[in-house]
Amino acid sequence: MTLDRRALLLAGLLSPAAAFAEKFASKYNPMAEPIADGLWIVRGADEAIAFANGGAIANSAIIATEAGAVLFDPGVSREHGLALGALAQRLTGKPVGRVYISHLHPDHAMGAAAFDPAIVHALPATRAELERDSEGFSDAMYRLLADWMKGTAIVLPQGDVSEGAVEFGRRQFRLMALKGHSGGDLALLDEATGTLIAGDLVFHDRAPSTPHANLPDWRASLDVLAALPHKLLVPGHGPIDRNGTAIAQTRDWLDWIEATLRDAVARGLDMSEAGDLPIPPRFSTLKAARYELQRSVSHFYGALEGELLPRL
Repeated sequence: MTLDRRALLLAGLLSPAAAFAEKFASKYNPMAEPIADGLWIVRGADEAIAFANGGAIANSAIIATEAGAVLFDPGVSREHGLALGALAQRLTGKPVGRVYISHLHPDHAMGAAAFDPAIVHALPATRAELERDSEGFSDAMYRLLADWMKGTAIVLPQGDVSEGAVEFGRRQFRLMALKGHSGGDLALLDEATGTLIAGDLVFHDRAPSTPHANLPDWRASLDVLAALPHKLLVPGHGPIDRNGTAIAQTRDWLDWIEATLRDAVARGLDMSEAGDLPIPPRFSTLKAARYELQRSVSHFYGALEGELLPRL
């Protein structure tokens, strides 16, 4: 803060809230970690979406090809997408030529505003969900993130993705049309390096989020991913998985959440009590575990009460 602005704050002419905003609403500065030949991960913060992190909580992946960089998940806002695009061009020497959106959630999808919709690709199910929910997501993100979201308009992907092999810029990918975390979950296998980019079907050392989850579908998708030979896995949140533990960890959390909440309803606990239940020690290293338990209570409890409690 400059001397003049410090004087304004001391004089009461610049509010503490404005000073806070000025401190934290700086430019996005994504950092890339090389993980395989021509492939990088850009790690999101292992936190909830908040003003202090600019909503940059989801992982993105950058892949070099002869036709331009591929960006898998373009971030939460136009400014975030622009920063990821600039990073991709610095790393690969080419501008972004294709963007994949793994699913509808804003931390993964709204950065598409930085790109021509013609190069943005997603599953048809994801496009339909974005058409349904994007206005509400936009309102929520502007309330949470304020100036971080400036210039962010809803961009619907124009490229529909289907299951199977695809080539872009002489690089071979296998695309998987899955679901469970949402109604449409795209995963990508880079054939050259054996790197599986799983989106939010897989979380690693970070508790899974469940706002649009269908748990049986999610488990079936995890079965598909577990059966797919791969060397590395890029999760939607959390560090890269090099030893093949993240899929099982995600499944373990989902199984525990379902069993725990069903038992809580059967015992007559209210939602507040269910959200305060103890978390097993095996999940002690998972970031945001209490936060996601409480969110899952809000996502599932009403339906479970309707299913399990007797009607009077």
